[in-house]
Amino acid sequence: MCRHLAYVGAREPLGRLLVEPPHSLYRQAWAPRRQRYGTVNADGFGVGWYAPDDPVPARYRRAGPIWADLSFADLARVVRAGAVLAAVRDATLAGADAEAAAAPFAAGRWLFSHNGAIAGWPDAAAPLVSALPAADLLSLQARTDSAFVWALVLRRLRGGAAADRALGGTVREVAEAAPASRLNLLLTDGVTITATAWGDSLWHRTEPDRGTVVASEPYDDDPLWREVPDRTVLTASRAGVLLAPIEDPASAAPKEPCT
Repeated sequence: MCRHLAYVGAREPLGRLLVEPPHSLYRQAWAPRRQRYGTVNADGFGVGWYAPDDPVPARYRRAGPIWADLSFADLARVVRAGAVLAAVRDATLAGADAEAAAAPFAAGRWLFSHNGAIAGWPDAAAPLVSALPAADLLSLQARTDSAFVWALVLRRLRGGAAADRALGGTVREVAEAAPASRLNLLLTDGVTITATAWGDSLWHRTEPDRGTVVASEPYDDDPLWREVPDRTVLTASRAGVLLAPIEDPASAAPKEPCT
């Protein structure tokens, strides 16, 4: 379900990151190489980027497939940025909310994407509704599992949690309510990237003096790419990457005593 990518580093044309590589995010819309669930990501796409001296990102999102947008190639050719988050979408439920359902979601300086699905959506998420203020529920950007996950993450961020704790805590919370969920989350504030690997592929690559890319799958065959282990939270800057395990709620559950 979906492919996404984030980058922080030297300013680059969007096309150099998203279109030009041989297995770019653009190509992954119809020919992903490592996608475990779904085959075509044609239910919308989006890209968010940060202009110099402006902490609030711009976004370009569409409800249709990225290859059908004749304006995107021109946009990607001329827009340059030192921080980017982009995604192509394979919807959990087809037809939900059109462009509003396409990542990246945004709030203030943050951009967010979710690759995966809440198992049993929407019923499985019912126990989590009470964790959100009514105003947050009423202002959901779309009626999708990804938008709901974003609301859970944003609640933690606004409460002062660091990005890695906001993502890790949300993953554990959702996985406890819906254990078969796939929760690869991607978040940036334009300076750092935070991501989780939980049920699908995640890779990273740091090129000295250039920057760091975190992506669902490599966009080329460069040996610099490294796969992120499952059940991991990643924190990246243009200088490199840190990895830490996320505890699985199922393994943390108390065991019945032997009798």
